[in-house]
Amino acid sequence: LATPGFLTWWKNTLIYAGLGTVLTVASSIPVAYALAKFRFRGRNLSLMLVISMMMLPPQVVIIPMYLFWAKQLDLSGTLWPLIIPMAFGDAFSIFLLRQFLMTIPNEYVDAAKVDGCGDLRTLVRVVLPMAKPGIAAVALFQFFYAWNDYFGPQIYASENPGAWTLSYGLESFKGAHHTDWNLTMAATVLVMAPVILVFFFAQKAFVEGVTLTGVKG
Repeated sequence: LATPGFLTWWKNTLIYAGLGTVLTVASSIPVAYALAKFRFRGRNLSLMLVISMMMLPPQVVIIPMYLFWAKQLDLSGTLWPLIIPMAFGDAFSIFLLRQFLMTIPNEYVDAAKVDGCGDLRTLVRVVLPMAKPGIAAVALFQFFYAWNDYFGPQIYASENPGAWTLSYGLESFKGAHHTDWNLTMAATVLVMAPVILVFFFAQKAFVEGVTLTGVKG
């Protein structure tokens, strides 16, 4: 912990993982709810587009994305090119939430609308409390992804040590102490510990959320 830069890596990783998780969940829930409970023309096509986005490797679009964020918006050397896109939904999160929301009987939604609730109020007051396991699973998946992400910080933040995350900082730490395996393993444990603790305390909701996404109500 006394190593220069280590606490900065922790702070950056917490900002990236925490803020990114909140933005991803908040932006994916309305889309998943619409795909699960609304009936509209083109719904199946919209779902196929979401699934197709899951099949697109990020490396395929990294060059135009980097030119956009670095050259046009001048955000290279920061984590914002990784955080801002999370405010516009995530294909995997949308798909997983949609599968979970399909398990919630439509009768609950219909009853809420009969009582005078609009779509937004039905989502907030009725659907979200019943979807907590699915939301927890999506949040954990996104948190783990951001916490362990190495590719994104390497592309956008490598030129600025003040914006490094734990995954990228650990690589530089290993390069500086590659013969001191005791220090390398200690640093690795510090990087892994928060993820292990989060999963330990949230494993019930995580397992329940993942299990129920395969059951159609």
